[in-house]
Amino acid sequence: MHGRQGAKEQAETEGSSLRAETYCGSSAILSDVVSFWKYMHYEPEAAILEIHRHRTREEIREIYQQPFLELIFEAQQVHRQHHRPGEVQLCRLLSIKTGGCPEDCAYCPQSAHYQTGVGRQDLMRTEDVLRAAQQAKQEGATRFCMGAAWRQVPEGKEFETVLDMVRLVDGLGLEVCCTLGMLTSKQALQLKQAGLTAYNHNLDTSPELYGSIITTRVYEERLRTIANLRHAGITVCCGGILGMGESEEDRIGLLEQLSSLDPHPESVPINMLMRAEGTPLANAADLDPLIMVRTIATARILMPTSMVRIAAGRKHMSREAVTLCFLAGANSIFTGDRLLTTPNPGADQDADLLRDLGLKAMSRG
Repeated sequence: MHGRQGAKEQAETEGSSLRAETYCGSSAILSDVVSFWKYMHYEPEAAILEIHRHRTREEIREIYQQPFLELIFEAQQVHRQHHRPGEVQLCRLLSIKTGGCPEDCAYCPQSAHYQTGVGRQDLMRTEDVLRAAQQAKQEGATRFCMGAAWRQVPEGKEFETVLDMVRLVDGLGLEVCCTLGMLTSKQALQLKQAGLTAYNHNLDTSPELYGSIITTRVYEERLRTIANLRHAGITVCCGGILGMGESEEDRIGLLEQLSSLDPHPESVPINMLMRAEGTPLANAADLDPLIMVRTIATARILMPTSMVRIAAGRKHMSREAVTLCFLAGANSIFTGDRLLTTPNPGADQDADLLRDLGLKAMSRG
């Protein structure tokens, strides 16, 4: 903390000196320009020198509980050090097999344990998936993610069909992501060979709260799947969900788990609970959007090189709240008017917001 604060105070001093000095001579002007550049591009030493160092929960708590504006300022500086600040990755998510999931995730309308009105849909045809991927690419997406409501990736014909889908989407020049539940090391290798770029497997929440949200799968099983992905050379998309009744300490615990993964997840989706009728969390209290912003900012500081994605929940956030998320270091969103089974802002809304903020869609590579 002292390194981060000391660097900041030094930068502020240089900025103040710049305003007070009288410019005499070209060398003095050059010196002042350099000082001002340092002031405007302050780089927190802790974030640069300790990118992959495991932070203790106490250290993470100290970062998370900073005064809000100080936290946002630090997160934005870390973001600018590692990413192009004017670009946002556009991703598209498609449910290729919907409903009937045997898991009992308290937030999920696709669980067979609850009466939510979400009907079962068998695995989509490959040609329909390809058509959706082509449309996503035309609309600016560089990543296409396919989700199936399975607990465990099945062997046999269905998995072979998924492998075909991966090959076809990869052939379009898109990043290909899947979220299919748990998978074996052999299945991970097969997906990698088919052209899979990334695999989404969220931790959802802190280890302490996890058992209150899901009882059909333990935390260690999620970590085992992530290990299988790493072994196969597939990049990891791993984040969590806010608004499930968790405490601040649970959010800090989730961030500790995510940032302790080595290497860090290449993508970190932060979701706001989309309450679904019929699920145990249907009547969960509203989440303060500033909690979403604070969590994203902390994630950016802890995992500087990761893509931090504003995932589910944007439909219920104001333009101002989403803007703060971008300021806090988010640089990826899901586009399209649907995320698996829940609504998402339409393409026109996203285009208007990005235009108004001076942001542009990221191109692959």
